[in-house]
Amino acid sequence: MTASRTRPIRVLVAKPGLDGHDRGAKVMVRALRDAGMEVIYTGLFQTPEMIARAAADEDVDVIGLSILSGAHNALVPRVMEELRKMGIDDVLVVVGGTIPEEDVPRLKAAGVAEVFGPGTPLPDAIEFIRANAPRREDVA
Repeated sequence: MTASRTRPIRVLVAKPGLDGHDRGAKVMVRALRDAGMEVIYTGLFQTPEMIARAAADEDVDVIGLSILSGAHNALVPRVMEELRKMGIDDVLVVVGGTIPEEDVPRLKAAGVAEVFGPGTPLPDAIEFIRANAPRREDVA
């Protein structure tokens, strides 16, 4: 087991694109908060640029993208590109939603650490984030 953190894991949960369904994202937000993480939820209809800017502004450790629209192959690489443009290369990026298994390798090749499909137990996603979020401690 790793040493405890001096600050909570900071997670940005974002809904990229025109997908207007956010029930799953809100369930995940609540589960992450209940697990002791600090969560910033951007709301619906976020552009890749908006997501990268929010990640920089909020100094997050993790970005969770929730996509149910089928646009993951277009949107996720654009988010990853915007993060690189801003020099953000030390965050864990995870994706949740209706992602076909055959698309998972492409998303991982783009830099996504894990993809959580429908029915993924919340404790599994939480444990993955805890185990893989970068350790960046606040300096007093």
